[in-house]
This record gives sequence, C-alpha cells and structure tokens, in this order.
Amino acid sequence: MFIYLNANPSDIHTGDCVIRAIMVLEDQTWTTTMLELTAYSYFMHRIIDNNYVWQTYLKDKGYRRIELPDTCPDCYTLRDFCVMHPYGKYLACTGSHVVAVIDGDYYDTWDSGDETILYYFRKGKITMR
Repeated sequence: MFIYLNANPSDIHTGDCVIRAIMVLEDQTWTTTMLELTAYSYFMHRIIDNNYVWQTYLKDKGYRRIELPDTCPDCYTLRDFCVMHPYGKYLACTGSHVVAVIDGDYYDTWDSGDETILYYFRKGKITMR
C-alpha cells in the first residue's frame, strides 16, 4: 500500500508534496511539474504551494474535486481511502499534505497512511453509482 518515492532532484523530503504527487499522477518529471506550477504561480501572483494555484492547475488538466466527511467516525484515513479505491489515480488531500494514490497504493516520502483525507481529486468525469 505505501510505496516510498522521493523524486526530488536534491533528495529533499519536505515542502514539495504537491509537486511529487502531481508528477506521479501525470507521469511527468519533478522538474516539468515544478516548471508548470511555477508558471501558474507567477501569473496568479501566489506562491507555488498555495491551494488555489495547484488546484487550478489540476482543474485545467481535467481533474475534479470530491469532498469527504471531515469528522470522525465518518472520516477516512489515507489507508482507508486506498482500500476503498483499489483502481484508478487520485490526489488525496489532508489539511496540510497531498499524496498520489494509484490503484490502491500511495506514493510518499513517509508513511502517511494514518492521515485523514478531507477531499481528493480524480481526472475525468465523475459518475455516481
């Protein structure tokens, strides 16, 4: 379920979770993702990890935001989310962290499986069952 991944060219483990998560989902390099987000940041006059910047970037790439219950016992940990989503690509978001989830596995520099997920992004049209 947890897969260690740190694609940061300088082997930095903090501060770039948005870049790392998006690069995994979009199958891009860390540098390409950083440059694209930097362009959004520049034109929006906000810092690169500002939620508005990276969420606009995702929406422009066809992702949709889906809210989850934020109070327990109805809340979901990242581990719970992965069990419930064994297929597909998602960007899972806590209040302060972003993680790529692909086919029930989450990619991070640390085991963030106990973090509570508040919302997530999925590419493409969302259909309700």
